[in-house]
Amino acid sequence: MFRTELSPKPSSHKIQLSNPLISIGSCFADNIGKKLSQHKFKVEHNPFGIIFNPLSIFELIEMALDETRLPEDSYLVRDGIHLNYKVHSELYGKSQEQLESHINRQRNRLTKVLKKPTTIIITLGTAWVYEEKKTQMLVANCHKTPASQFNKRLLSSEEISSAFMLLKEQLHAQNPELKFILTVSPIRHVKDTLELNMVSKSILRLACHQISTYADDVDYFPAYELLMDDLRDYRFYEKDMLHPNQLAQEYIWGKFMDVYFDKETKAFIKNWGEIRSAMKHKAFHPESDAHQKFLQKTIEKLEQLKGLVKVDKELEKLRSQLRANS
Repeated sequence: MFRTELSPKPSSHKIQLSNPLISIGSCFADNIGKKLSQHKFKVEHNPFGIIFNPLSIFELIEMALDETRLPEDSYLVRDGIHLNYKVHSELYGKSQEQLESHINRQRNRLTKVLKKPTTIIITLGTAWVYEEKKTQMLVANCHKTPASQFNKRLLSSEEISSAFMLLKEQLHAQNPELKFILTVSPIRHVKDTLELNMVSKSILRLACHQISTYADDVDYFPAYELLMDDLRDYRFYEKDMLHPNQLAQEYIWGKFMDVYFDKETKAFIKNWGEIRSAMKHKAFHPESDAHQKFLQKTIEKLEQLKGLVKVDKELEKLRSQLRANS
């Protein structure tokens, strides 16, 4: 045995297929959100793109809760493209009006889910924040604006904890059934230097510990520890030596399943994985009797899931491959 395996305890807050979910924040929020979506969970993941710092994440959730608009001075134009300091650059427009419309649509989607008995997965990426010097406005993304126009500072764990608890109180005032899962992104921010990245991550981890210790409806999932300590090997990284590769992502996903899914949900995921693999199969002879029988069998398996999850698109795709006389 040449590694120390981390086995998080199963949570009492189980996630069911029928539960709407929100995954928001840094890169892990994107990864886990996509995994959940692939396995037919009802998940809204990163509606405003990847957001790294805690205060910006909380601010966007609050905006969705109150159904407010982003401030006028948060909009900017870069190389003819309209952007907003509060969201990721994947949200852009040819005009401010077009961008506002896009942001408001994303906000409305998040607002809708926040009103349901939802689990919110929040991934914190960095404790470093940037504030515009002229307006003192917190920004989530500098959009290549010169660094000289911003003040950079390090959040404290108390500042993060206080901001989260205030947000949680506001959310629970409208929806007492909300549950929370906090994670720290294992992806290192080397632009801050490795030393300062470690300072940042330690603050985030301490904030998560403080919050989850005092709030029974908040879990901490150790995505950070799973990659940095359990796996602890560069063979689990992409070529940039920063992002977890597919093998690492699958390992962390497996641990997430062990913590938050019951036996029935795991059985569905296994079954669905087999169906997804079958659907990816490319036949050399699609008109052959063998392949047509294979299609029929896969369709039958999908039909059995209709009462559990939406499979209309998958059924339509497979049925379109059937021979007319099949």
